[in-house]
Amino acid sequence: MKIATTTGDFQYFCNSYEDRIRELHRAGFRYIDLSMYHLAPDSPLMQDDWREYTLKLKALADELGMTFVQAHSPGGNLLWQDEARVEYLVKSTIRSIEVCGVLGIKNTVVHPGARRDIGKEEWFALNKPLYEKLFPAMERCGVNVLCENSSEQNTGKGCYYLYTGQDMREFIDYVGHPQFGGCWDTGHANMVGPQYESILAVGDKLWAIHYNDNRGERDDHIMPFMGSLNHDEVMHALIDVGFGGYFTLECCDELRWYGARRHFGDENTTLKLKNPTLAMQRHIAAMLYDTAKWIVESYDLFEE
Repeated sequence: MKIATTTGDFQYFCNSYEDRIRELHRAGFRYIDLSMYHLAPDSPLMQDDWREYTLKLKALADELGMTFVQAHSPGGNLLWQDEARVEYLVKSTIRSIEVCGVLGIKNTVVHPGARRDIGKEEWFALNKPLYEKLFPAMERCGVNVLCENSSEQNTGKGCYYLYTGQDMREFIDYVGHPQFGGCWDTGHANMVGPQYESILAVGDKLWAIHYNDNRGERDDHIMPFMGSLNHDEVMHALIDVGFGGYFTLECCDELRWYGARRHFGDENTTLKLKNPTLAMQRHIAAMLYDTAKWIVESYDLFEE
């Protein structure tokens, strides 16, 4: 496996994509997961000259010997009951697919929507047409869109969602587009239960992973071995399912500002620093690369 990580690792410390890419290179990474999770209207990727800017990012990556291999499209809720917000979310998601096309990124993650007090059948029926709005861009740009699993800690009790691999595969087949697959988030799944059977259930539609850890209670997105994730179970599942994608880390919350993510509950349960620094994040990113390399080497899977 080739090791990738998200530009979101430096989202709190670097204002530009260029600086985030340089920092990932400095830490040892050569494969990039481009985070467009916060794609605001004033982002350079949302301007008229977005294509020229995207080509500059590609040129920088080429200069550094790096490759864009995966992406995360804008975060949000496709089932928001606010037409203006959903309209912008769809618009920015289509732009993110276009950016992926220019950069040669094959897979980008687009979260399904969530809404309280609806069952599985209605959830399927409401989410499918929203993904269908992305089909023309996917086909034109040659980019796959992937749904992602989650947990009740993220969606809230009373929400149906893709908590298991069995449900993820069923939804992928229900949408029924050849460029629609799944991304498995190990941290989200760690809050649900054992992962081996779920990963196998996604099967040949498992095209990407988000590898991160937590303590089974909150979506901490921390470094492997800092939580309770059963790494051996996950790695054997990836091997047994024949996963051929990148070992993509999403551990971008090691350093949090004081007061961040208050909705997760007791402020004392997770360390939040008042003044985290770029130097601290650089140290963590380098450790993250070394840790990921050690994991994949332990299963004879490491590839430069």
